[in-house]
Amino acid sequence: MQLTPAMERFILHWGEMGTRWGVNRSVAQVHALLYLSPKPLNAEEIADTLVLARSNVSSSLKELQSFGLIKITHVVVGDRRDYFEAIKDVQEMFNLVIEGRRKREVDPTLTLLRDLCIEADADTETDPEVKKRIADMLDFLEIMTRWYDQLRKLPNKTLMQLVKLGDAVVKLLPFTNK
Repeated sequence: MQLTPAMERFILHWGEMGTRWGVNRSVAQVHALLYLSPKPLNAEEIADTLVLARSNVSSSLKELQSFGLIKITHVVVGDRRDYFEAIKDVQEMFNLVIEGRRKREVDPTLTLLRDLCIEADADTETDPEVKKRIADMLDFLEIMTRWYDQLRKLPNKTLMQLVKLGDAVVKLLPFTNK
């Protein structure tokens, strides 16, 4: 696949952003290529286009599949190779990334904070202010995850309308903090 300068810039940037998000640069670049590609690509095409080792592409594809960001497809009768395509819907892609991060980062933190709050009653060594900070963190994360769960139940179109309202939503509240 021949990359245009715009495609190359996007792929390079996505790779850089991936490292900031805790994702391997190659994984992010493979994802960017598949996202931009108008047709599914096989591993050899990906490796050739991005000038990556085939083993690197293979492990990147497995990781992207585990995130649900790409899927396998077959394109030509008689061609037994797997072809890959990325989820093209940006909102669906964003939701998958957020859900993955929640499972890996937020949920274990909530479990820990809940356990610490339960154990706090018997804990005589920890300062009451420290216990309060832990309880405040738990309260905040529980409120935010409930809010997120409510937003996720909205149809995508409704959610986007809400997001586009921006701070105009605040004007709908009976009070505002000014």
